[in-house]
Amino acid sequence: MDAIEERKVYRLVLTGGPCGGKTTGQSRLCTFFENLGWKVFRVPETATILLSGGIKFADLVADEVYKFQENLLRTMIQIENTYFELGRTSNKNCLIICDRGFMDASAYISKEKWDRMMRSNNWNPVELRDNRYNQIIHMVSAANGAEQFYATEEHSCRSEGVSLARELDYKAASAWIGHPYFDVIDNSTDFENKVNRMIECVCQKLGIDIGDRLSITSRKVKFLVSGPVPADSAFPAFQDFEVVHNYLQCAGPRVQARLRKRGQNGRWSYIHTIRRPQQHGQSIEVRTQLSHRDYLNMLTQRDDAHFSIFKKRRCFLVNNQYFQMDIYKEPSHPRCKGLILLETYTSLTGDKLQAILPKFLNIVKEVTGQPDYSMFNLSLREDWNNTKKFCYSLHDQDDADVKTNGHSHKMVNHDHDQNVVVHQKNARVRVLL
Repeated sequence: MDAIEERKVYRLVLTGGPCGGKTTGQSRLCTFFENLGWKVFRVPETATILLSGGIKFADLVADEVYKFQENLLRTMIQIENTYFELGRTSNKNCLIICDRGFMDASAYISKEKWDRMMRSNNWNPVELRDNRYNQIIHMVSAANGAEQFYATEEHSCRSEGVSLARELDYKAASAWIGHPYFDVIDNSTDFENKVNRMIECVCQKLGIDIGDRLSITSRKVKFLVSGPVPADSAFPAFQDFEVVHNYLQCAGPRVQARLRKRGQNGRWSYIHTIRRPQQHGQSIEVRTQLSHRDYLNMLTQRDDAHFSIFKKRRCFLVNNQYFQMDIYKEPSHPRCKGLILLETYTSLTGDKLQAILPKFLNIVKEVTGQPDYSMFNLSLREDWNNTKKFCYSLHDQDDADVKTNGHSHKMVNHDHDQNVVVHQKNARVRVLL
């Protein structure tokens, strides 16, 4: 594979409510990645460019507002495409930071008008939300959790009071519900750590090992939910997706590769994920967006030891926290029947973590790191009691020996978010802790 094929072009949307740290965060993110040797492009906010020409929303009638929004989006697409093309021809890894993105406009227009605009321009959300950008980061407004720092005096375009700022913040976040890699950076820490968490979040999604340069604060947590799923009316605004996962054949036991197909209304996005152990006790996931053709080609490498996993994925926002709820569907192993898992990324623990969880769901327990709830194990065709493929973890640290009775699978209780890979031979199991 030549150098051009190995280069990365990463399209990031940085959005947020008023006084959320978006401008400062963009500058810090730019400096951080330039110091890593990346080329960084910063796509200016299209609305700011157009409004700086003397347009005042208050002076526009309804039809003019609609046409303005439509032309704003057309302009945004063209401006972004210019930077995306520059990224593709760059001789370095390239980070493209978009100051807001396509879906942000939906926060300022009614759903009926938005749907009409999508139809008349032949636009669809899967292409312009999920496939257009690799990651979305929403910086929560200081008006929501850091009110003492919310100010409008130093921003010429900002006049929102605290209540309006909170409303705009929620609308801006809700616009991106459904993107597969959407992260909300709240005000649970001071501003310096808020910015560090944002940079860390980008590095994690890119699979960049940042060592101790940033404090690792956020982790993925997973919860078992008891059905039935509440009525749709019990949920805040949400997006539902059909998701299909397939595991691929891999050269080694401590590397996992899978394909994901995710879509709505017959429109799909495709992701290839490779998980491998890394330093600092973390498994790094490297994700690559695929075309439909590449997806079909890679699907020929499917591992027959695993079922295809079918899910309905519901994405929603509660308490400034972005959640994904996976409802497992047939065909699958009987162990998946009725299974519902809820995931989110957070730095909170204990009672503070419990406080942000959706109250309308019947959450049974936290299952973070428990191998019985890993998708790799859930998809195995063989019974866990009789398989040598059951995976406890990708981590390879100090060896320890564990005895089990015969070949029976034995659950291991963990007080931390690490499991272990098992290599079974006769009645003895070597566990890499």
